[in-house]
Amino acid sequence: MIEEILYMNGYGVYVWSAFFFTLISFTTLYVIIKIQYIKEKNKFVTKFGALDSEKAERARLQIINKEILSSSQSI
Repeated sequence: MIEEILYMNGYGVYVWSAFFFTLISFTTLYVIIKIQYIKEKNKFVTKFGALDSEKAERARLQIINKEILSSSQSI
C-alpha cells in the first residue's frame, strides 16, 4: 500500500519532487514575508509608536498617510 503511494506507477519521483518543491517554496516565501513584516513593524513602532494624540492627528492628515489608511481600512 505505502509502496504504491510512493511509486505511483512510475510517476512518484515527479509527483513527490514537485510536491516538496512547492512546499519548500511556500515555506520560504512565508518566512521571508514574516521577517520583512517584523522589520517594517519595528520601524513603524520606532518612528510612530510614541506619538502623542496631536502628532498622530497631524500624521493622519498627511496625503500619503490618508492613501495608506484608506486602502488598509478594508482589511
